[in-house]
Amino acid sequence: MGEMLRVSDLNVFYGSIHAIKDISFHVDEGEIVTLIGANGAGKTTTMHAISGLLKPKSGTIDFLGSRISQMEAHKIIRLGLAQVPEGRRVFSHLTVQENLSMGAFTRKDGASAIAQDLEMVFDRLPRLKERRKQQAGTLSGGEQQMLAIGRALMCKPKMLLLDEPSMGLSPLLVKEIFKIIEDVNKDGVTVLLVEQNAKMALEIADRAYVLETGTVKMEGPADELANNIEVRKAYLGC
Repeated sequence: MGEMLRVSDLNVFYGSIHAIKDISFHVDEGEIVTLIGANGAGKTTTMHAISGLLKPKSGTIDFLGSRISQMEAHKIIRLGLAQVPEGRRVFSHLTVQENLSMGAFTRKDGASAIAQDLEMVFDRLPRLKERRKQQAGTLSGGEQQMLAIGRALMCKPKMLLLDEPSMGLSPLLVKEIFKIIEDVNKDGVTVLLVEQNAKMALEIADRAYVLETGTVKMEGPADELANNIEVRKAYLGC
């Protein structure tokens, strides 16, 4: 499998705060790669730089051979890179189905292909199908997270960026969301996952990077890091 995403020597500032310091990592096609770390480690900032919401001060981001570091966010989506943002961010006054349709706004492959993918999302996430006419703001937190994932899938992404998908969810729902992420990956979508729930993230990931105050502190196969004493103490509570 070839390399899909490469981040090299990335530096990102918020005003005078140096949030990301020379970080480098890559994601290969077909992988689930996770970035783990405490609050404020720079995980979400890294995601925002990749998706075009923040412009890096220096360094490069390449996706499928295209340099995207200074590209506008909507152009990055068209290349096949979709983000499920932290806090879900659904359009609360629109219905479930309208939210999903919003995910297809950059597509140019016609109404019948989009309708087909809508049914595919409903098959994968049957709870959304039951609530297709319901306002998104009335859904539970777990259902809103499913909707945010479904909306991203409507872009027909080659790669999915997921930012803290387990945040605020019960352990049972977290398991369900992570199972959906695994299934999406098995269907050929590459995944970059940012997660504070290091235990769950390391269970489903192929490889992991540990971020600490804006730098990559450790990297390696997910199962190795899950058994690393430092990682267990700092992030797994054991």
